[in-house]
Amino acid sequence: MIPLPDVALGSDEPLYNIGVVARMTGVSMATLRAWERRYNFPESERTAGGHRLYSERDVLRLRWVKQRIDEGMQTAQAINALRHQEKTGNLALIEPLHTFAEQARDETIAKTTAHLPKIQVELVAALTHRNLQRADNLLGEALALSSPEDLILNVISPTLSQIGEAWEDGQINIATEHLATNYLRQRLLMWMVSGPPPREINPILLACAPNEWHEGSLLILGALLRRRRWPVAYLGQAMPLPDLANIVRELHPSMLVMVAMTENSAAELSDWPQWLPEAAQSGKPPAGYGGRIYAQQPEWRLRMAGIYLGDTFQEGIVNIERLLEGRTHS
Repeated sequence: MIPLPDVALGSDEPLYNIGVVARMTGVSMATLRAWERRYNFPESERTAGGHRLYSERDVLRLRWVKQRIDEGMQTAQAINALRHQEKTGNLALIEPLHTFAEQARDETIAKTTAHLPKIQVELVAALTHRNLQRADNLLGEALALSSPEDLILNVISPTLSQIGEAWEDGQINIATEHLATNYLRQRLLMWMVSGPPPREINPILLACAPNEWHEGSLLILGALLRRRRWPVAYLGQAMPLPDLANIVRELHPSMLVMVAMTENSAAELSDWPQWLPEAAQSGKPPAGYGGRIYAQQPEWRLRMAGIYLGDTFQEGIVNIERLLEGRTHS
């Protein structure tokens, strides 16, 4: 699996949930909450849903304090010492911050290998038997040990695919497929609107091709982008090209991302430059595209203007961020 790109060294961007930080620092979740109440340390960010998020610098500061405590300092003394060192400019956080990102990724992959595949199998069973309470419990269990990104990539995404395949094979009826798909769709939309505070740029506009009703991949991409603080404007299924062109001119998005899954929808989407000639010619906004048809039949990429974002969600995120970070730094 291609890892999502690391944030910049020393970043203050709130990215890690409390469970991940507890594993990275050796400070329990209960202790992290108690320190915040008693000492206002660290001053974690909050999602719209009220969940704590920590930056790489928060992790480094927590590791420094824990080391002082392990050496015999009282907690209050260690935190005060940290703040004094920061105030005087004498704080030496010598452990490279990128090691935390690598450690978090390694621990996450290990946790995914040990935990999430079992959750995914049980989630498919719960949804195909229309047991939504069981599905809620499974997702809650997964989120207690894993990040939303891991849950999206390793549980939600394969579950959506398997539910669709079960319906196509006649193993479940259309009502069960709709119930399961909309259950997962609601969770993805929730993550799309409740992520960390977004960056102060125009949103990424996300749209399915005309007559493309399979929006699962677009929802997953939108949720992953929001988790990485990119603002998104989600248009969803079956977007007519004239309407897409109008909203691009109205919103001035930082990027346009389009998705097609079938030959028919890809054929219709290939006409987008006729409706947005200025974007096609100037690359402003940059237009990217993806979907199953382009991965399975690469010849379809020859018929599309714009930037192919890759065969996987991870590749898509990497390519989108490269494009956007180049623009925001120019």
